[in-house]
Amino acid sequence: MGVLSNKIERDELKPGDHIYSWRAAYVYAHHGIYVGDGMVIHFTRAAGHEIGTGTFLDRIIFSSSPSNANTTCERCGDHSEQQGVMISCLDCFLDGGNLYIFNYSVSPALFFAKARGGTCTLAASDPSDVVIHRAKYLLDNGFGTYCLFKNNCEDFAIYCKTGLLVASTFSVGRSGQLASLTAAISAVASSPLRFLTTSASGLALVTSGMYCIGRYVSDIGIRRDVVKIPVESLVMHVVMEEPEAAAAAAGAADEAVERS
Repeated sequence: MGVLSNKIERDELKPGDHIYSWRAAYVYAHHGIYVGDGMVIHFTRAAGHEIGTGTFLDRIIFSSSPSNANTTCERCGDHSEQQGVMISCLDCFLDGGNLYIFNYSVSPALFFAKARGGTCTLAASDPSDVVIHRAKYLLDNGFGTYCLFKNNCEDFAIYCKTGLLVASTFSVGRSGQLASLTAAISAVASSPLRFLTTSASGLALVTSGMYCIGRYVSDIGIRRDVVKIPVESLVMHVVMEEPEAAAAAAGAADEAVERS
């Protein structure tokens, strides 16, 4: 594990670790929480459709992503009909891919060195027992409706690790993968600074700078539109239909207390 790769071996895993595995030739990664005894709790739209959008785009995505969803595992059973928060053995979670660990409390230098999102955050992780409690509680009670842009597998794992939810209903969730995509699009298409240079090297410098800034300000450890919510309150008050609505409500309550 280092700057170039977060890859780890199975014997290095500890309960409470946030892990992930790349899918579809490194197009995206599937995230989960390792809870010990070779088992992982993770969140998905449907078994084998970890990044499902519910649209015609799924045909393109899944055509290049082989899955074990249609097989029955001797250890964790048949996942073909499951969706939402589920528990799988490590083999089923990895689906033939390699094992990587998501890093917390990284320095800004390391954050920028990890050019691809969805691998680390500046936010701190809570203790492992708290992380596992959240994951198991959500396994029993759900994490709401899967949404690629606001409530996906990485969002689930980050919430389990930090207890943080985004209070704004108009922004993307906590996912570093989506933050990277948004930053890349903004850097290329939206930045007026791209007109300040005509050279290829200058354009590359401006674009990469805007990309890095976009990733940085979107990180869960930097954002100001996040609140910390106990998992019991999250489930009780929103019935997990819209997790960001719970965060917005909690943020409004905090502001009311401060004003009083």
